[in-house]
Amino acid sequence: MSKKNPRKSTSRRAEKKAAVLGSEKKNRLALVATIVSGLLFAGAIGAYLIQADRDAGPSAKVGTPVPVEAGQVVLAADIFDDGEARHYEYQSGGLNIRYFVLKSSDGVIRAAFDACDVCWPAGKGYYQDGDVMVCRNCGKRFASVLVNEVKGGCNPAPLDRRIENGRVMIPVAAIEAGSGYFNFSKGV
Repeated sequence: MSKKNPRKSTSRRAEKKAAVLGSEKKNRLALVATIVSGLLFAGAIGAYLIQADRDAGPSAKVGTPVPVEAGQVVLAADIFDDGEARHYEYQSGGLNIRYFVLKSSDGVIRAAFDACDVCWPAGKGYYQDGDVMVCRNCGKRFASVLVNEVKGGCNPAPLDRRIENGRVMIPVAAIEAGSGYFNFSKGV
């Protein structure tokens, strides 16, 4: 009967153990690399979606029909008592001229084009976040009390309006004067 050399069996056992443990380490490394790659990919997708959501903002309430009387858009003033900005669209010469009306925190009804002197080429306009209007293109925020007061730059471009007998009156000529903000065919 031949006896096995105990040193040989111990070394074979050690070799097998090393081979098994070595491959486990390689498998662990591959698993960790896969998990890290997956997390990075998920993070990139999440960041993209957050940025896209910030760019888009809440959807605008565009297309509300508005009556025109004697060259004036006429809106009941009391619909703005809730402080919510309402977006409108006026079609003229093949262009959709967008504007919004809101009652600011100081109680004044204000109107502005849904565009500014800087970001108008992007055609994104503004959305409301509490007491501010936010540019959908650059993210700048404008206090409601400054709409119709501050002109130029990235401020919402002011739109003439007056309040008369409980109605907001906006001259159609004033709306049409802002058509340049919505003529995207002219390029930049």
